Amino acid sequence: MGYSAWILFIGMLLVATSMAAGVIHRGPITSFAVYLGAGIVVGPAVLGLARISFDHDNAEWLRAVTETGLVVSLFITGLKLRVPFGHGGWMTATRLAIPAMLLTIGGIMALAHVALGWSWPLALALAAILSPTDPVLASLVSVDDARDDDALRVALSGEAGLNDGTALPFLLLALTLITTHEGGVALWMHWAGIDLAWGWLAGIGLGFGIGWLVGYAGTHMRHVTQDVAPSDFLALGIMALAYGGAELVHASGFLAAFAAGVGLRRVEVRVAARHSEENPEAERTEGGTAPAELLVRPNERSTAGNDHPVQTVGWVVSDALSFGDTIERLIGAALVFVVGVAVLPAFSWAGALVALILFVGIRPASVWLSTARDRLPWQRRLLLGWFGIRGLGSLNYLAYALTHGLAGRDGDDLSTIALTVVALSIFVHGMTTTPLMNWRGRALERQRRKTAIK
Repeated sequence: MGYSAWILFIGMLLVATSMAAGVIHRGPITSFAVYLGAGIVVGPAVLGLARISFDHDNAEWLRAVTETGLVVSLFITGLKLRVPFGHGGWMTATRLAIPAMLLTIGGIMALAHVALGWSWPLALALAAILSPTDPVLASLVSVDDARDDDALRVALSGEAGLNDGTALPFLLLALTLITTHEGGVALWMHWAGIDLAWGWLAGIGLGFGIGWLVGYAGTHMRHVTQDVAPSDFLALGIMALAYGGAELVHASGFLAAFAAGVGLRRVEVRVAARHSEENPEAERTEGGTAPAELLVRPNERSTAGNDHPVQTVGWVVSDALSFGDTIERLIGAALVFVVGVAVLPAFSWAGALVALILFVGIRPASVWLSTARDRLPWQRRLLLGWFGIRGLGSLNYLAYALTHGLAGRDGDDLSTIALTVVALSIFVHGMTTTPLMNWRGRALERQRRKTAIK
């Protein structure tokens, strides 16, 4: 198809999914599954109007696009998490992002080595690529509102924000072992000290510091100057500073982006709490002060109404969420469409086997073992084990591997398996998300009624 025809097709697809959003949300099919199906239809397996392969030639743009989408999504994920750090969801998220992630990596690595006959370094690369959950495609099961303190959603959102800090060092280790064929003490010390420990600590510390300091200073200056202009560029600047600064000092840029969102949210919590102390009649929710973005109307800005810092921070957070959500959904939809175009020519039964064992075996078992001491309801543990959606993070790691020494047959095999698993995850997890969350909602409602009667 020509340029104009593609523009027309994209417009029709966006209009169709937007108009049918209500129906899609109530059914088992997600909007991302629709984009995946549209890509399959126009791809070489059906109409043959488009063709693309996930190989070294396309890795650079794939990495750039997925990296942008992840940075925005991770920042927004952190910004939506308003619950205190003592909330049980944070502890569960940490268990999912560290011990459960390590068990998942070990399980996939063993599967690839035994079932596929891959070398241990290549198997480790596949495990690192497929282990992290996705913050973009998991929107139906993650926190979508700052007032949401649901332990399941908080845990899944926190895991999506933190698990890149666990998975990426293992990909770096695998690529080093593949490209250098060396494994001395110096390599392991550098990996454990710099890639792993420093990447985690510096990424979280730097990102949180930038989010808090820049957010506080920007909010204060905008209030002093009575500035009511849109502040989406402030949020974009925080993302860039956090990610770029972390990469510059060899820390985890993705962890920094997530922590920056958390840091900016802490600014909003502090300002809202102070406003509540000064004004006892300020709006409150069951968990404390209401999120500041709910107290302002960004489309009705006026200098006369900017008489308290809570309004300024409300606009800052509201603009960041609106801007970030749009970019996140746009990039996510585009990449899922591209996956649809590429998946059938690259579909692998070996990849389907890996997906099956990962979805129903390795991931649920890893989560179950990691949360054994948390005294969580067994239903929640099962759902946490199932909702391990793979997506942009896996595509980004795949592109990173292809641009950092992984080539030839190994690169092709890795791309085939990863692409198959991601496509199946979008379809299978998307099909089951709404029914399972509806079932959980009904169960929680019955539990609340029983408690109220007692």
